[in-house]
Amino acid sequence: MASPQRSIAVLLPLFLGVALAAGYLIGTRFGTPAPAAEGIFGFRRATPGDKLEQVLDLIDRQYVDTVQEDKLVDEVLQNMLQQLDPHSYYISAADLQAAQEPLEGSFMGIGVEFAIQRDTIVVISPVEGGPSEALGIRAGDRIVSADGKKLAGVGIGNEDVTKALRGPEGSKVTVGIARHGAKPFEVTIERGAIPINSVAAALLDPDGTGYIKLSRFARTTHDEFVKAAKSLKDQGMQRLVLDLRGNGGGYLNAAIGVCDELLPRGRGIVYTQGRASPRKDYTADGGGLLTDMPMAVLIDEGSASASEIVAGALQDNDRAVIVGRRSFGKGLVQEHIELPDHSAVRITTARYYTPSGRSIQRPYGSGIDYNDDLEARYDHGELLNADSIHLDTTHVYTTLGGRTVFGGGGIMPDLFVPADTAERSAYLTELFFSGALNRFAFDVADRQRERLQRYGSAAAFHRDYTVTPEQLQALTATAAKEGVTYDAAGLERSRGLIVDRLKAGIARNIWKDAGYYQVLLASDPIYRKAHDRLLGRP
Repeated sequence: MASPQRSIAVLLPLFLGVALAAGYLIGTRFGTPAPAAEGIFGFRRATPGDKLEQVLDLIDRQYVDTVQEDKLVDEVLQNMLQQLDPHSYYISAADLQAAQEPLEGSFMGIGVEFAIQRDTIVVISPVEGGPSEALGIRAGDRIVSADGKKLAGVGIGNEDVTKALRGPEGSKVTVGIARHGAKPFEVTIERGAIPINSVAAALLDPDGTGYIKLSRFARTTHDEFVKAAKSLKDQGMQRLVLDLRGNGGGYLNAAIGVCDELLPRGRGIVYTQGRASPRKDYTADGGGLLTDMPMAVLIDEGSASASEIVAGALQDNDRAVIVGRRSFGKGLVQEHIELPDHSAVRITTARYYTPSGRSIQRPYGSGIDYNDDLEARYDHGELLNADSIHLDTTHVYTTLGGRTVFGGGGIMPDLFVPADTAERSAYLTELFFSGALNRFAFDVADRQRERLQRYGSAAAFHRDYTVTPEQLQALTATAAKEGVTYDAAGLERSRGLIVDRLKAGIARNIWKDAGYYQVLLASDPIYRKAHDRLLGRP
């Protein structure tokens, strides 16, 4: 996604061009009259938009049933934009706030991380510095009501929680709390700005290898990254693993900010170019915190857009080893333009290119099933075998140091690590996606919260805590009661993964995402490959 700081005045002609293709549909529907188009003999020349407008008027005047015209227009706009490319789209006014929040870096609420367990809202942890923490809300508390409305045992979902607990800054909500060992009580919380963090985890291995997991590229990402990197450096970090797996991207400025911390002055980061958008180059400013730090970047098929900008810049500058699997291949630049009714369109105006000239965008268009690309990669064998990856040898480029890299969409890793299927089973899938494993992990953490907290840190928990055979047996029995059929062969095949996921789930409920990744990295093949390469191991 491009920087939101570009002038709307510059972008307006781009938007008007699309509006013209729709026959000024947007303008007429929002009250801006469309100018008449004159033919060569002075008669009014019909435009494609006239046809659309006539059909809408006919529906309004003559259709057999009442029609929600706003909804119909929304669908027309969405279908029109999707005809252009897979990443141009329309966002209704109702959906815009939810679409923007993850990238804005905050929302207004009471400040708790929660899970819905057996129809009850359970606080995983209060957000540090948030209004709930200030009032003494604790991990394990149950939120049973909001302003007198019952929230427990009523089939509650995430959307219901959002409606009940979020609201304008400064507004108040009185929540009912059930706490183990105490009488139920109520507390009135004033809503405030709650951060949505980009850094999911920042950890340091005893050998000096730092690990930073970025989940998105938002307004706050650069500041969060710098804070995490400084903390790890102060603890003795000697090398860094930057994990961008599953990171779908975000703001261009955030990606540039991260690259500024990693690349020497003047090195290319990315450039954009389109039919109506002249080439624009972005280079490192040279004031970075980690420009000399040995590092690796982890990517996979879920790494897209801004993640690919960072990975491509570091690869083309021979600055980091890229480890994992080929990235998603989303290299189209969208400009975000809000409309008068507070809806918005995001229109592709250019493409992203890595410093060597590679287009990040993978092919799309007629005859290409763009949305089923992941399934196609699996069927083709690309996720399991590097030899099955299609390299576009018609587009050959070289890195700053003279290494050969290929175009064709996405970023190809320097070290390929196949998807781990040896321990996978249908039983593991059922345990995980049914929610049975996560619910059991929560129950263990909830019952033993005080004892587990005495480990003091996620690292100590990971080192000293062992999942017992009795716990594994209890998990399978509990899951069976919830509808997951016991599979002895599946359990035996996936035992190691189930134990790791259970332990990581327990850690997450005590130490949040940092605890989760602390456990899983020990058996993560992509991380282990990057870690060994940085240490000079074969």
